[in-house]
Amino acid sequence: MNIETEMIISLLKLTKERAVSHEQLKREARAPSEVAEKLLGRLQDEGLVYLRDNFVGANELQRLRLAIYAIEYGADFERVSSLLHWKEFEGIAATAFERNGYEVRRNLRFKQGGRRWEIDVVGCKKPLAVCVDCKHWHRGLHPSSLRKVVEEQTERTRALAESLPNPTVRIECLAEGGTRFVPAILSLVGGGPKFHNSVPVVPILQLQDFLNQLPAHVGSLKSFHSSRGSFRIDS
Repeated sequence: MNIETEMIISLLKLTKERAVSHEQLKREARAPSEVAEKLLGRLQDEGLVYLRDNFVGANELQRLRLAIYAIEYGADFERVSSLLHWKEFEGIAATAFERNGYEVRRNLRFKQGGRRWEIDVVGCKKPLAVCVDCKHWHRGLHPSSLRKVVEEQTERTRALAESLPNPTVRIECLAEGGTRFVPAILSLVGGGPKFHNSVPVVPILQLQDFLNQLPAHVGSLKSFHSSRGSFRIDS
């Protein structure tokens, strides 16, 4: 692994909680001062970090982009993903939905069919409710593993649709004519199938494109329809 990738790994490790000094970063990455300063300047120009005085930091989106950058340049996937808080990944997804006019619920917990369920992110904009499972470790999953992930999220989404109306589940986007609940998997990086059994598998940096195209293509996706006590599978 080259010094540039090692620097980015060190950035991810050290900026989990706060900005760090240039000197601390150089020590962690064992990088020559001139090389480190040049790289930090380039990363700032590319919007991947922010520099203030003699400190360097990264917000949630910048840390995510740094992680993907490191993986694309050969860093070990498991090592990189372990340096991301799973809440960071989930938070970026929630923010993307909110910026597109969706009401968002995170870590939605509910009961249905004698079981307890939880969905990472539910983005609602009438008449759609997108139920997202955030898999920040997903890369090159074996087809059987991906099938299990998709099946589990499909069951969670179906359970939510079947449970409504439910006074303990506050979802503001329920439409008069019914709401279509769409399961989706959000991954850190691409490279695998974009759909599995009509369930979208969306790389995080393509989430905006997915949201832009969703209204036009929702009819081809797996979904469940809930309307004032009635329930059906749409596709």
